[in-house]
Amino acid sequence: MKKIFLSSVFAVTIGVSAFAQAVLPTTWGFTTTTLPTGWAGLSPTTNYYAASGNPAPSAKFALTGDMMTIDFTTLPGNLTYDIKANTATGATYAGTFLVEESANGTTWTTLHSFTTMGNAAYVLTTDIPLSTTRHIRFNFQAKGTGNVSIDNVTIAAGVSTAAQMAVKQGTTNILNGGTYTLGSPVSTLLPTTFTVLNTGTVSALDVTAANITGTAAADFSVSTAMPINVAASSTANLVVNFTPSASGTRNAILTLTNNDPTANPYIINLNGIGGTLATEPTGQATSMTFPVVKSFHIKGQYTAAASAPDGYLLLRKTGSAITDVPVDGVVYQRGDMIGASKVVYSSTATGFFPNDIVANTNYYFAVFSYNGVGTYRNYLTTAPLTGNITSSGTMQAAGYYSAISTANSTFVTDLHAKINPHSLQYYSSYGPLMAAGFYTRDTTANQRVITCVYSGENTVYTEPFDWTAQDYSREHTYCKSWMPTVNDANFQNMPEYNDYHMLTPTDQTQVNAHRSNLPLGIVVGTPSYTFLGCKIGLNAAGKNVFEPRDSDKGDAARCMLYECIAYTGVANSSPAGTPGCVHGGSWSLPTTISNSITYDQDQNVLKQWNTQDPPDNFEISRNDYVDSLQGNRNPFIDHPEYVCYIDFTTMTLTTCGSGAGINENKNVDQITIYPNPNNGSFMLNYTSKANQTVNLKLYDRIGRVVYSNEIKVSNGFNPIEMNIQNLNSGIYLFEFTTEQGKQTQKFIIE
Repeated sequence: MKKIFLSSVFAVTIGVSAFAQAVLPTTWGFTTTTLPTGWAGLSPTTNYYAASGNPAPSAKFALTGDMMTIDFTTLPGNLTYDIKANTATGATYAGTFLVEESANGTTWTTLHSFTTMGNAAYVLTTDIPLSTTRHIRFNFQAKGTGNVSIDNVTIAAGVSTAAQMAVKQGTTNILNGGTYTLGSPVSTLLPTTFTVLNTGTVSALDVTAANITGTAAADFSVSTAMPINVAASSTANLVVNFTPSASGTRNAILTLTNNDPTANPYIINLNGIGGTLATEPTGQATSMTFPVVKSFHIKGQYTAAASAPDGYLLLRKTGSAITDVPVDGVVYQRGDMIGASKVVYSSTATGFFPNDIVANTNYYFAVFSYNGVGTYRNYLTTAPLTGNITSSGTMQAAGYYSAISTANSTFVTDLHAKINPHSLQYYSSYGPLMAAGFYTRDTTANQRVITCVYSGENTVYTEPFDWTAQDYSREHTYCKSWMPTVNDANFQNMPEYNDYHMLTPTDQTQVNAHRSNLPLGIVVGTPSYTFLGCKIGLNAAGKNVFEPRDSDKGDAARCMLYECIAYTGVANSSPAGTPGCVHGGSWSLPTTISNSITYDQDQNVLKQWNTQDPPDNFEISRNDYVDSLQGNRNPFIDHPEYVCYIDFTTMTLTTCGSGAGINENKNVDQITIYPNPNNGSFMLNYTSKANQTVNLKLYDRIGRVVYSNEIKVSNGFNPIEMNIQNLNSGIYLFEFTTEQGKQTQKFIIE
């Protein structure tokens, strides 16, 4: 694992790289989004307590397995840190949080174990690592009740009377075993001065020999006479000359023999470049496979090139093969674009987990070998390894709804029992699990982007994602103030408050604060507030409503209606007359929202949006992903037609097309296409009023019939798998003709 540093000196380029290890003392108060050198983490690198710390912010450990590791190479002194639990009001922390040490990074022993701790204030804690320790790890081994927060972590430098050797070039530390990169035109001498430090407090450091070996050893020489004697707490210079005899990579190894008991010999890998580019690799990686393919996740892997290049650049593109190639001398970061292709990573890894995966989509990949760092990077652009894979469609288990029928009088209770109870995930874990794990996407310059579901606003940020810093919230689509259990003391630990099927990311100031607990609806006339795709204003009945962007309307409706069916029957234990939600113990849509909003959430609008904006590939993927976390599904994404059979103001079974139905004409068949857009493979859910034959025609944008067929349907619900091949990307019009008349729906091929 290496970190690259680049600088420029006159007409020649000098690069320094070293193993990613901290130089002691090292400290971090979590005040920046960039980890110090040598620090690495799982969730804490992307998850913070913005309002907690000593002072804020602090690192947040929220999930079992969250870790943060600090790697260093010299004798450590004391380890100090502030630590506290974070639990709901009145709850007691329980779990196992370990502070561990290791000499080799593989075998770990416990420095400190926390199984109980207070949540009122941070406690300054001091641990004393062994002199042989070179790795410290904070490990949330077992999450119980609550999370753990740490702040102001410091590892002091150990004090030794023996000679202690360190090396710098300029201001950059070159650790033992690290690499220094330098370049010069062919046959042109480049002298480089290294600073040798003795950090010991008593004994002198003696560097008795400086030997150069390796494939291009003849291109290097040491001009400083040996031995070098460095007094305690002093420095001396060591000059290395590089005169490349040929263009390309010219590597050698500098070995410094010395009397440091922990760093003898001291080795520096010399990565010399003759000319402007490293030597081009001679081979590409081979054998790309995809061992894991889901609707929301793809795992790929390949075999390393036999020529052992310095690394690989992995590109990705949706829908068609990659023809773009990288440019020599350019270091690409994750999220950068090369033509129409996006960089997945640039590293030595041979396995990959690209983000932003949605269902029913074909992804193409290309892998280019490279040698060299910084402006010396040289790509092999001919015959890259390529591969492609189509993500899964819905991952709904076979027979998941086999016991559910809209013809049964128990349909509502059967559907509720199918999805509740389920596994509880916590609101506090939504950041690492949902935001980082599903919603965020790579963008240029190694940044990320997250989209406000209501408005369509794209917010670009540099990791870690922080709700406060990005001014985002975890929006309860079904407002938490509507929930019958809102005033229970344990409300925030209840499944209904934490349900990921209903929580979505939104801009807090511009969107969520304005929506507040307003019902969703259709604004007519001039809005009183707008932000990108969402708005607030009066509906046709003169009531104030919030209207999300068009592409989220069906999603928002299904989120809200899911909450109704998932928790119907969960009683309100709050005392009668308690302010807040005033629609009793029913999880129906409220008829009176609050003392100031004395009107209802109109279910007809939600049912209309459910039909107009059916589930697309993104929503299918989200349903599958939440299912992988909670062990339950949103049935209205799998079966949008179910919405028609429930009266959500009474949570009772209704006849589809009657009462609060989708269409004003009760004799019109109910037709849902999903996903839409799609690639030609989709589900046609046809709820028919009779046994009949339906004529299908698909028209392109200039009115030509590009597909026609007849299907026989029975009275009631008919799920029909469709597969229409050889259609170009674009917008089409689907026409459905029966003896009762015609219906049309927009149909999009990606």
